[in-house]
Amino acid sequence: MKHFLVCLAAIYLAALSPGQSLGSAGTVQGTVVDPSGAVVANASVTILNRVSNYRKSTTTDASGAFRFSSVPPNSYYLEADAPNFSRSAKHVEIRGAVPVVAKFQLALAGTTTNVTVEGGGAHMIENVPYAHNDMEMSGLAKLPISSPGSGLSDAITLSTGAVAADSNGFFHPLGDHAQTSFSVDGQPISDQQSKQFSTQIPLNAIQSMELITGAPPAEYGDKTSLIVNAVTRSGLGQKTNGSLLGQWGSFGTYSEEATLGVGGTRWGNFVSANGMRSGRFLDTPEFAPIHAIGNNATIFDHFDYLPNAKDILHLNILGARNWFQVPNTYDQLGQDQRQKISTFNFAPGYQHTYSSTTLMTVNGFYRADHVNYYASRNPADDTPLTFSQRRTLTNWGAKADIAQTKGRHNWKIGTQLMQTRLNESFSFGITDPTYNAVCVDSAGDPQQLPTVTDSKRCTASGFSPNPSLQASLIPYDLTRGGKLFPFAGSRNINQAAFYLQDSIKFGNLSIQAGLRMDVYKGIVSDSSVQPRIGASYLIAKSNTVLRASYTRTFETPYNENLVLSSATGSGGLASNTFGAVSQPLRPGNRNQYNAGFEQSFGHFLIVTSDYFWKFTDNAYDFAVLLNTPLALPVSLRKSKIDGASARIGTPVLHGFQWTTTMGHSRARYFGPLNGGLVFNSDVGGDSVFRIDHDQAFQQRTQLRYQKGSHGPWIAWSWRYESGLVAGAVNNLDDALGLSGAQQAAIGFYCGSATPSIRVPLTASQCNAKNYAATRLTIPAPGTADDDHNPARLAPRHLFDLGLGTDNLFHREHVRTTLKFAINNMGNKVALYNFLSTFSGTHFVAPRSYQVALGLVF
Repeated sequence: MKHFLVCLAAIYLAALSPGQSLGSAGTVQGTVVDPSGAVVANASVTILNRVSNYRKSTTTDASGAFRFSSVPPNSYYLEADAPNFSRSAKHVEIRGAVPVVAKFQLALAGTTTNVTVEGGGAHMIENVPYAHNDMEMSGLAKLPISSPGSGLSDAITLSTGAVAADSNGFFHPLGDHAQTSFSVDGQPISDQQSKQFSTQIPLNAIQSMELITGAPPAEYGDKTSLIVNAVTRSGLGQKTNGSLLGQWGSFGTYSEEATLGVGGTRWGNFVSANGMRSGRFLDTPEFAPIHAIGNNATIFDHFDYLPNAKDILHLNILGARNWFQVPNTYDQLGQDQRQKISTFNFAPGYQHTYSSTTLMTVNGFYRADHVNYYASRNPADDTPLTFSQRRTLTNWGAKADIAQTKGRHNWKIGTQLMQTRLNESFSFGITDPTYNAVCVDSAGDPQQLPTVTDSKRCTASGFSPNPSLQASLIPYDLTRGGKLFPFAGSRNINQAAFYLQDSIKFGNLSIQAGLRMDVYKGIVSDSSVQPRIGASYLIAKSNTVLRASYTRTFETPYNENLVLSSATGSGGLASNTFGAVSQPLRPGNRNQYNAGFEQSFGHFLIVTSDYFWKFTDNAYDFAVLLNTPLALPVSLRKSKIDGASARIGTPVLHGFQWTTTMGHSRARYFGPLNGGLVFNSDVGGDSVFRIDHDQAFQQRTQLRYQKGSHGPWIAWSWRYESGLVAGAVNNLDDALGLSGAQQAAIGFYCGSATPSIRVPLTASQCNAKNYAATRLTIPAPGTADDDHNPARLAPRHLFDLGLGTDNLFHREHVRTTLKFAINNMGNKVALYNFLSTFSGTHFVAPRSYQVALGLVF
């Protein structure tokens, strides 16, 4: 610990040496001159990307200089224009934080326009070794957001291929559960961001996102299936601007949003404040929401200050809270469990420019999540057990690097030091006398005998001892005079990483090489050296980019409930309570291979595709505690995941844009379980199975049209999912073992007979030829196979529609916006998952309506 703090302090002291955009964003700066070389003041300069629809404009100062800060990584047009001069344009690329310098020499009006961008469609494709997608603020604002408090997750899922949607803001990137790392203005965040675990940065605080799905550069670690490289909005160099928005929708949902950006050439501040309430805050285990009210509030502030031409200071502050009821099933009516999550994030940053080619960046960060889970006031209302929890997850540290562009090289060397402090307390008690019953009758059915705590007394009562009895649970059975099981634990996870990466250009060939070393010291200790190499080649004649890569990564365990899930000794849940054998979770090692291409067809169409293979020792997931929402991290011996992602789309063509993303993932996991606790099923064998991240195909299509820059618009989306694995019902016997409410949830039927919520179908009504389910695909009798033919959710098509205007009354300075949206237009009844060991049961949101009215200035 002492050495860790010394190293961390050294990074901060190094930053104080005599900082312009922070994190991964870049800066474009330059001058505009006339034919004689004299400066041109008040010239208009615009930077734009017609694919992501990113656009910013500025004017030159008295010295003819211009500057764009916080420009996301991408390829751009840069245009300069002034009265009495011809327009001039250049092509520039942003690949890092080192400033890009551009000089315009404008010709006199009437002469040939100076355009130095590539012909054909080469400017629309990116010659980089990794597959990725770019999103910009204007596109984010018109996406169909259907999960309250999880707008960021919805945006990622809708715009990224091979990312499968799950409930409550979860998503599965490239066949993994939630192996996602966020970089927000350079701050690394690898802990869970779904609303059951934490809170998210609001969508209206984000300027742009780069979503990397292949060959992560060496600066990224921990969780690497998907890298979300986000740049937040800034007031630096901006005119005063802001917005107010009120929204009303189905399920008693309403929200208020406000933003304000102010600043000048030396400083800037952007703030967003949001609040919302919904009667369906979490995705529910029944189609109709029961006990599902929740609210969310966030405030985000981004401040920049330039004390001189070489330094920039930056600060991000986020405060957020989720409070919600835990939804009930029809079998849990009367339960009143609730959860509250609060987050505080403080992230200062500094950059110093040594020269036009060399830049130092330092980002410090402190992030704390406080989670409280409250049981029902009357423990007997909770079934089959009652539990409560209080935990904190505090992550703090620093990331520092030096980047230089020199000749064909663009290299970066850096380090990341951080500590995660975990503090967890937990208690539970059994409230259902038939769960872990001491005695059973002749048919094997559990018996409610509250005075019997010893199986030897079953015979005297006319019954038999329960062969599946877990005797270690009897002291915590509240129906038999037991008491709550208490657990409290805390650990610190210390991590250090060092990395070196270089992007090298040899004509049309681009090579990305890197080396990363991670040291992990927590409940267990481990380290890894990870080489990473990728290459891409531009075939200029056909506007084609070919790419391939190999990466070695070090996958760290999930931190949420890590102490509880790893507690196997005295006071732990595994060996002395549930009678299970478990080990603390260890980091995993992965070998990943990617190959793909990017192709433009003139100025009108872009196609990107990537194939991936991932081989992981120690593969992670979460397991829920019985039918509760308490999720514990677990690991299995290994996984083999492969699949493909694709994106087809157009740039903005006369106001119209089309985008389709597609994906396929085959996720095979191999037992036994080698870390953490699983309660709901036996995954401890040596067999291979398809986990519930596995989906044969998904696609999202979005069509948008807007008249002018602020005129009327319409957006339509189509979401298709072929069905994630749902292995709880593989045959008729499994279906008949469900309660009536559970049978109804999957749409189970036998001939013309259907269950009711309270009365399930029985063996007398069903046979091998007349049963099926509308919301679950059950394998034909005798064909079920955990690896090759598991049960799956039924395929689903969901359609969304949005229309509105960004300037209702055609005013110039204060615009009135209006939006109307319908999500799930067909009111499709569908499941995200069903009785999953790893996530439980959740329905897709029913049809909902939303109206939004706002002011923009």
